Amino acid sequence: MLTKKGKYGLKALVHLARSEPGKAVQVAEIAARENISKKFLDAIMRDLKNAGFVRSWKGPGGGFALSRPPAEISIGPVVRALDGPLAPIACASRTAFQPCDDCGDLSTCSVRIVMTEVRDAMAEVLDRTTLADMLQKSNTAAMVLAG
Repeated sequence: MLTKKGKYGLKALVHLARSEPGKAVQVAEIAARENISKKFLDAIMRDLKNAGFVRSWKGPGGGFALSRPPAEISIGPVVRALDGPLAPIACASRTAFQPCDDCGDLSTCSVRIVMTEVRDAMAEVLDRTTLADMLQKSNTAAMVLAG
């Protein structure tokens, strides 16, 4: 499940994707527009910067901007950077695998098999979806609602 940290991180990145390329946007503006606590968003933006998705400037005119064009930022790595592995249970994870204490045989465990399929399906959607795709879906939905 996507945490609030992951959701707010994606909302902040989409906000930056809508902004003028290369123009710094202050956290306070993003927080106000997206209805996110500024303190929480400060921590999220620091994580996004450390993961290389955004860059920042200090001082007057400072703020955050995307580190690459929206079409080059896939959602899967963003979610993993903010929320950790996609797998719903540790024994189905590729990056943080841990066997279950109560499992006798990993290769035949029906729960693990299904949860591995869930992980793979989530990864497929998130890894092929970019910020540009999210922006396009939002713009298309807005046009449909506008009639």
